[in-house]
Amino acid sequence: MAAQSSSILRRALLYVPASSPRMLTKSLRLASDNITYDLEDSVTPAAKPEARYALRAHLQGLSARPDSVSELAVRINAVSTPLALDDLTALALLPRVDAIVLPKVNSASDLTFVTDALRHLAPERHREDSSNPIKILALIESARAVMDLRAICAASPLLSGLIFAAEDFALDLSLTRTPSLSEFLYARSAIVTAARAAGLPSTIDLVCTSFRGEEGLARLEEECRGGKAMGFTGKQCIHPSQVETVHRLFAPSEKEVEWAVRITIADEKAADAGRGAWTLDGAMIDAPVAGKARAIVDKARKCGMDVDGLRDKWKDQGPE
Repeated sequence: MAAQSSSILRRALLYVPASSPRMLTKSLRLASDNITYDLEDSVTPAAKPEARYALRAHLQGLSARPDSVSELAVRINAVSTPLALDDLTALALLPRVDAIVLPKVNSASDLTFVTDALRHLAPERHREDSSNPIKILALIESARAVMDLRAICAASPLLSGLIFAAEDFALDLSLTRTPSLSEFLYARSAIVTAARAAGLPSTIDLVCTSFRGEEGLARLEEECRGGKAMGFTGKQCIHPSQVETVHRLFAPSEKEVEWAVRITIADEKAADAGRGAWTLDGAMIDAPVAGKARAIVDKARKCGMDVDGLRDKWKDQGPE
């Protein structure tokens, strides 16, 4: 049974290299749903022990998570390396570690290993009645992982989401990434579908490698809209300049929220009148549409949007 927490909001997952003291310090002034300190790809093999030590000192020095950040995570090294256990041993006891991002997950056994390690290293946080366990986000990077998604999603009660690693996936399949991203259509659809079927709260889409200038911004916006349309709930970021755009485009638009508020108010009145299906603006509204509207309203609240103000504006809305 995977970790199911609808309260988790991960629109942007921003990577910060743990080997950079400047970036560690700067990260505390950033605003991002998730900040993931990276001990894997952005750190050279020779620098990994020092980066681990620096990250541990950085996190130990935090009395609280910054108000502008909802979740602090660490991308450890892959279970297939001898570094993963060293990373977990150094960091699992720290109270400011909210989640572990696990790279190169190829099978359920990778998640089982990390889950067992966390339970052993930080038993107080992983009792059955714990309200603050360390969550796991699994990076899907290979054909093998895509074909084993069902088992991966069921492997750990700490699993809280899937992340698609496009560059490693392209390497595994000898693909060339194109602007259309059509070469990743099957893998991305499979990840979103498997995560939803397992009740995971987050599916994080691929990195946009362009982030400079108007062209980079246009590419990022296009990728965000495409990912959201496929069912992804957020996107990986490799530069702080990407976060605002990702937050905005993975949040409901003002038009969407207004529509959803009208639906929920009218649906409440329809339910009181015993009406299961009704119309609004000439369109039929039934249970699936009303459910979608409630989900949009819930997400809008988490994003800090003025839902109560809209409810007051449309308080007289009723079913047609």
